[in-house]
Amino acid sequence: MGLSRDAVIAERLVRQALAHPLAGAAQYQALFRRLQPVSTGPYARPGSPPHLPGRTRFDDLRTADRLRATRTLVKGRFQGGSIGYVHRDDLALYANAFAKPLARPNPTQRQAFEAVCSAGPLTPRQLREEIGLLNKQVMPALHRLQEAFLVYEDQVDDSWERAWYEFAVEWPGLVLDAAQRESDAAEVLRRALHALVFASAEQLRDWSRWPARRVAKLLAALEAAGAATPVHVDGLGEGWTTDPELQDARPVESVAVLHKQDFLVRAHTSELRRRFGDRDLLQYVLVDGELCGAVRGHWRFAPYDVDDISIELGDRERARRRDEILTRVREQYPAPRHAIQRYAGASLPAGFTRSADP
Repeated sequence: MGLSRDAVIAERLVRQALAHPLAGAAQYQALFRRLQPVSTGPYARPGSPPHLPGRTRFDDLRTADRLRATRTLVKGRFQGGSIGYVHRDDLALYANAFAKPLARPNPTQRQAFEAVCSAGPLTPRQLREEIGLLNKQVMPALHRLQEAFLVYEDQVDDSWERAWYEFAVEWPGLVLDAAQRESDAAEVLRRALHALVFASAEQLRDWSRWPARRVAKLLAALEAAGAATPVHVDGLGEGWTTDPELQDARPVESVAVLHKQDFLVRAHTSELRRRFGDRDLLQYVLVDGELCGAVRGHWRFAPYDVDDISIELGDRERARRRDEILTRVREQYPAPRHAIQRYAGASLPAGFTRSADP
C-alpha cells in the first residue's frame, strides 16, 4: 500500500498540533523542538518571542517568553540568516548545521568581534561607543558574526538593549565541528521531513534555505542510511518521507491563519508565490491541512484593514467555511483596529466587518 495524500495531510496536522492544538503548556517544548527553528513572525517588533500560531489554545507567546528568560529557548540566525529560536538542548545541532563560517572578516566585523571578546558583554550602544562606528555599520557586522555563531545575542526579554557575548565563552563546550556539519545538517533535514510527513525537494530547499545541490546530497545520505524514502504521492507528486507505510486517515476539519515565516508556510514558499504572488500578502489560510487562502492588505503601524481573503475552494465549500475562516482571521485582526472588507472578492457589510462576532 502506497502513501496517500489524505494520510500525509492528516498526520501532518497531528504532528504540528494543527488538528488538535495544545490545551496546556506541558507538551509545548516537545512541539517547539519538532518545529524549530521557530520564528517571531514577519511583523513582530524587535525583541518579540517566538510564536507557533494555530497550535495552542493558550498564549504561547507568554510561554515562550518565560522559556527564553531562562535560556531554554535560544536566539540565533538560521535558514539563510533568518532570526529564529531553538531549544538549548539542540543548539549545537542546529548551529553547526546552519552556521555560515566567516573565514575572512572585514575590518568592521573584526573590530566588533574583538570588542565583544575583550570588553563584552556589550549592548549595541556600548559597542558603538567602544569602536567608534555608526549603528548602520555595527549591526550588519554583528549579524554576520551571529550567522557564523561567533557572537551570541542574549534576547531573554523584549528589551532592545540586549547584550552581545562571545559565543564560545557563553556556551562553553559547544564546539561547531566542520567535520560533522553535513551529518548534523542531514539530521536537521530528517527532523523537518518527519514534521512535514512528506515533502518535495523544492519544499525542503524552501524550508532550509540551503542550495539545491546540498539538499540533494543530504537526501541521498538519508536514503542510504534508511532514514528517508523517495515516494510518489497522488495529488502531491514526487518527494520524500520518513514514513512510507503510514496508515491511511482523513484530515481533521480545521482552519488556521499562519504567518509567512511559519514552519509549514516556509516549506511552501515557492509554491505559494506562484499561486498567490508577492503583493499585498499579510498571512496565509490553512483549511483542513491545505494552504488554500491568503489574507491580503497593507501592513502598517497605524490601524489598517484586511482588503480581502482569497480562498481557493469550490463555491459550495467556500460558502460553507466562510464564517469559520472569517472568525480565525478576525482573531488575528480584531475590530475596531482592523476591518475585513471582502471575502473571496465579495464585499462584506460595514457592520459585519466591525462587529466583534461574525
